[in-house]
Amino acid sequence: MTTSTHSVPNHHAHHHGFSGVSGLLAGLTMVIGRGGVARLAADLVQVKRGDRLVDVGCGPGTAARVAARRGATVTGVDPAGVMLRLARLLTLGRPSIRWTEGTAEQLPLDDGAATALWSLSTVHHWRDVDAGIAEARRVLAPGGRLLAIERRVRAGATGLASHGWTKEQAEAYADLCGAAGFTNMSVETHTPGRGAVLTVLATAP
Repeated sequence: MTTSTHSVPNHHAHHHGFSGVSGLLAGLTMVIGRGGVARLAADLVQVKRGDRLVDVGCGPGTAARVAARRGATVTGVDPAGVMLRLARLLTLGRPSIRWTEGTAEQLPLDDGAATALWSLSTVHHWRDVDAGIAEARRVLAPGGRLLAIERRVRAGATGLASHGWTKEQAEAYADLCGAAGFTNMSVETHTPGRGAVLTVLATAP
């Protein structure tokens, strides 16, 4: 793996967090436009009844609700209070989902608490990818499934067009998972909607 800013998987770690009216508007757009990616995530992880899934960077909870409908108990984690408030509002009466404030680098869960963990369109914002992967390994039970999905972007893109991963950045993330002890890493391209996404799937030891 190279160390240039073009290949690191968290190339937007400096991005400001979601808050206020702009954060609420961003959350509402996520509710409308993320269904295809949510269903893809549930298919790739093979979510089933009895799973204990952690959604890191859950936003307004679209993917968490898909997993809950398939029988999983879900913990949605997000650092943005505005996202969690919206998620709770949209999930009234669903005891199988709980929402909690936290970050990828400091997950408020016990060791081995999860059978699956995913991060959808958020790894490129993590402050510390190594710490986030270490936390995923800590909270995943042996054999647990780890999934990251990012929008596929072109090399050299700037601004909002760069919020996602190139193939090189996806492979860099997979390499970091392997270095942390994960196995069975796979990097794939899917098209759940109008645009392509890159997925990295791995298994906890």
